[in-house]
Amino acid sequence: MCGIIGIVSGQNVSDRLVDGLRRMEYRGYDSAGVCTIHDGALVRRRAQGKLNNLVEELAQHPAPGPIGIAHTRWATHGAPTTHNAHPHATPLVALVHNGIIENFRPLRDELLEAGRTLESETDSEVVAHLISAEIEAGASPEDAVKTVLPRLRGAFALAITFRDYPDMLIGARRGSPLVVGYGEGEMFLGSDALALASLTQKIAYLEEGDWVVITRESASVYDDENTLVQREITTSGASAASVEKGNYRHFMQKEIFEQPTVVAQTLKSYIRQSDNTVALPQMDFDLSAIKRVTIVACGTSYYAGMVAKYWFEHFARVPVDIDVASEFRYRDPVLEEGGLALFISQSGETADTLAALRHCKAAGQTIAVVVNVPTSSMAREADLLLPTHAGPEIGVASTKAFTCQLAVLAALAAHLAVKKGRMDRAEEQEVVRHLLEAPAALNAALDHDDDIAAMAPLIAPARDVLYLGRGPDYPLALEGALKLKEISYIHAEGYASGEMKHGPIALIDEAVPVIVLAPSGPLFEKTVSNMEEVRARGGQIVLISDREGLAEAGEGCIATIEMPRVHPLIAPLVYAVPVQLLAYHTACVKGTDVDQPRNLAKSVTVE
Repeated sequence: MCGIIGIVSGQNVSDRLVDGLRRMEYRGYDSAGVCTIHDGALVRRRAQGKLNNLVEELAQHPAPGPIGIAHTRWATHGAPTTHNAHPHATPLVALVHNGIIENFRPLRDELLEAGRTLESETDSEVVAHLISAEIEAGASPEDAVKTVLPRLRGAFALAITFRDYPDMLIGARRGSPLVVGYGEGEMFLGSDALALASLTQKIAYLEEGDWVVITRESASVYDDENTLVQREITTSGASAASVEKGNYRHFMQKEIFEQPTVVAQTLKSYIRQSDNTVALPQMDFDLSAIKRVTIVACGTSYYAGMVAKYWFEHFARVPVDIDVASEFRYRDPVLEEGGLALFISQSGETADTLAALRHCKAAGQTIAVVVNVPTSSMAREADLLLPTHAGPEIGVASTKAFTCQLAVLAALAAHLAVKKGRMDRAEEQEVVRHLLEAPAALNAALDHDDDIAAMAPLIAPARDVLYLGRGPDYPLALEGALKLKEISYIHAEGYASGEMKHGPIALIDEAVPVIVLAPSGPLFEKTVSNMEEVRARGGQIVLISDREGLAEAGEGCIATIEMPRVHPLIAPLVYAVPVQLLAYHTACVKGTDVDQPRNLAKSVTVE
């Protein structure tokens, strides 16, 4: 997700535009820029790379003006260069854009045939030229936008400024979020409430297809049929304070160590302490009537869903389908009447997942969402909102959001089991008791941080790393491999342990570390057997297990990581910690940008 901010004010805005961009740096980006209006001209400044490069550009070439837009870009069309950076402009119009214009090629060809000159390789610049052409033909900014928006296919959030209208911005959204902020004698546009938190707490969320005209004093919102509408003004609650690392080296490290606290906070909102039972938010549908659960998510959230599939089927005996969101709609899934479609997302704005949600809603499914942003698009469109309480997650590689998602999903699985008559009160209380043990177990896992840091130099030289796990630990193997790929840039793959002999074992040699997740339990002996197959072929094994498991199978490993012995229910939460820390310390050894790894964005708002 790129960052957008726009301000209409009576005083210079460039410093506040940059401050707004800085609040969105955590999302990941590769260039940045601002555009203001001053003395009847568009003043545009852009820079490749980090935001400090734009700050230096502005120090040398200021951009004064009481109105402006700004953007951090994550490249989709065109390399991350200055000439591809936003804002894009013609002499009359400048705009910033989140999302993707899927039909930009025919639109670009049309503009080129009309004799217009485009300076970038982006899809976004096409929109600026289409709007500019309408204004050159005599249209007002409002009419130009009304004409152009229906021609665009894809997803977008747009903030547009006009040279000859220095007191007006126009914003529009389809697929990507956009927020209007209300100030005193000034107004704002932003990607989300956090972007505007230092400017205002009074916000309104644009709905799908909305576009808005804002001046210093007002906002006029129109729906996708160009009808003037009212959108509720709410108090955002987003903190105006900058999120700080404190004494930690990176945000990711801080967020890993916050997990005992935020998991406890999340569980507190789903457990009735008076009788140690699960209490979900009020819902206007009968959960006991649910016949099938369809889970849809991306990346780390998808792996949380994989764990939840084990829980739902084991406890509630409800069949579960799970899909990667980017593939879900395109396989034409069969969605039976009486189904619950469950969507998992840290941001609640992930384009693939949001599109899948709307597909399921149109097919008559009941919609539940697990999100960390309760004001997000997914949250607002759900029948059942299940918020996590992880707080802002700044590191691009998700950590605490993942364990909080698992905590919510475990509570949901238990509640569904109770409603389906598969779990009695005593069994529910036992599940709750184990869930309440999770924060302390997470703390115990974090106590081994120094040991994990010491073994990171063993992993850092590797070109390939394999992760193995069985049952609910298989998704943890996938998650561990993803974390290592994301922040250390080492190729890593996760496998179900029993699948090793069906192909991947050909990769094993003395140069390939193999990380084995094997808590004591009913699957331990089978995992150890698979581990011995690796050892027999010279594989370099790192075993993650509890004391009993290490005593039985730790001999001959290049390293071991001891975890507390925990109930299998909460093992996925606890075993997330060592794979996160191993990836983190390996990345530190390699000297990569841990919090903002290359090519990655925090929330992906393009399909």
